[in-house]
Amino acid sequence: MSILVKNILRCILFMLVQVFVLDKIHLHQMVTPYLYFLFILWLPFKMKRAWLMAIAFIYGFVLDSFQHNPGFHAAACVLIAYIRPFLVALFIQQEGADTNFEEPSIKSMGGVIPYSIFTTVLCLFHNAWLFLLEAWQFGNVWYFLAKTILSTVISIVLIIVTELIFVRKQKFKTNTV
Repeated sequence: MSILVKNILRCILFMLVQVFVLDKIHLHQMVTPYLYFLFILWLPFKMKRAWLMAIAFIYGFVLDSFQHNPGFHAAACVLIAYIRPFLVALFIQQEGADTNFEEPSIKSMGGVIPYSIFTTVLCLFHNAWLFLLEAWQFGNVWYFLAKTILSTVISIVLIIVTELIFVRKQKFKTNTV
């Protein structure tokens, strides 16, 4: 399956799961599980930052139009799309792994711990920025922190389950023929 078709299917699947399943779940009006941004985390390494941010904006804008929000998800998606290349460069252990693998995964990032830190940091940034924009203020700092941390924990659990269900087999590409 081509990379383009695979990413279009992921985009549609994550969007539908978020809109029709996860957005219906609110635990005590505090915890909201988010999984849709995993699409942005799984985009190919070779994608330029400008394209990454443009795709993230459109993706977040489509989700905002489903939820009738004024750009909150679009802003959070653009933020993680901007930060993602820095974290990829920080967490890739091997020299040239971004050219030898197609996309971020446990295998391409050099193990479970670097990949977990990568996803946790981006999830934390996404949720913190999203909840900050929703409230437009810190207001009750403890409520903001609790909502951000609990939503991040639930989202990370969903990401782990998704990684276990949808095993992504990536081949190591070499320069030899």
